[in-house]
Amino acid sequence: MKVLITGGAGFIGSHLADALATRGDSVVLLDDLSTGSLENVEHLLGGDSAQLVQGSVLDRELVDRCMADVDACFHLASAVGVQLICQRPLDTLLANVRGNDIVISSAVEHGKRLLFTSTSEVYGKNGSGPLHEDSDRVLGSPFKSRWSYATAKAFGEALAHTYARELGAETMVVRLFNTVGPRQSACYGMVLPRFVRQAIADEDLTVYGNGTQSRCFVHVEDTTRALVHLIETDEAIGNVYNVGSPDPVPIIELARRVIELADSESRIRLVSYEEAYDSGFEELGRRQPDTTALEELIGWRATRSLDETIEDVIVYERSRVAAADGEREPQRLTLAR
Repeated sequence: MKVLITGGAGFIGSHLADALATRGDSVVLLDDLSTGSLENVEHLLGGDSAQLVQGSVLDRELVDRCMADVDACFHLASAVGVQLICQRPLDTLLANVRGNDIVISSAVEHGKRLLFTSTSEVYGKNGSGPLHEDSDRVLGSPFKSRWSYATAKAFGEALAHTYARELGAETMVVRLFNTVGPRQSACYGMVLPRFVRQAIADEDLTVYGNGTQSRCFVHVEDTTRALVHLIETDEAIGNVYNVGSPDPVPIIELARRVIELADSESRIRLVSYEEAYDSGFEELGRRQPDTTALEELIGWRATRSLDETIEDVIVYERSRVAAADGEREPQRLTLAR
């Protein structure tokens, strides 16, 4: 296949591009490099397997040109990270809504299969146990910036679902639950790379709130495996699937495991939400996916343990520090297993 990946130079997009190129597909990476990075994909460029198109999903003409030349599209481009969303709520809301409209409608107009990556944020504050795809959305006040992101993603889901139902478009949706791994940025509130960077520098690991809030973390390689399999599965068209690990871990326990696996001298420091975030933030206690539908459709389960995932991030972050210090040139890593 020849595949378009919007947000292709980002964390998940670059790993997805690796997986597709490795098996012989050709990838077009559309990215404005606002949160993505050339470093993530430069090892793919220069040959026939990948092309980077630097531009925005808000550029309708550019999106149409890219879409017309491919067989299918993974729509990953999005403003992400709780910290970024709270700091720039208007920009993130408008960019996500407009981008989703442009990319999804372009795929439909050109008759291309599209997989839209949504988020567990659409479930809002629903912490009533494992969440299945039909679980209720429980959102906070519309004046809380965090929920504007959930609303924008839900808009994209509604577009994809309605196009499939009314026009027979080949669209599908996945809701990602805390995908983590090498190349993930710590700049926008992503907790694992932030903890790892603090640990390898022997700095205090800053845990927000009291640390009892829990999340389910899944390795990016498991996530990309699900995405590739789903877009090739006809039965997935018109449906939505959760992708994530079923095993919740309290954030304070995540911090302890990072310190142990990094053999760090760091300590844990609790920081209030008021100090950590701008106004507009609201914390969640627990969010856990039910992935039964995905397992029944394609036999998918998360295979990488949390400790393996943490170790991969430690290897990657240490290599970045070494490269920055001039000890060696950056290179593509063979990650810990």
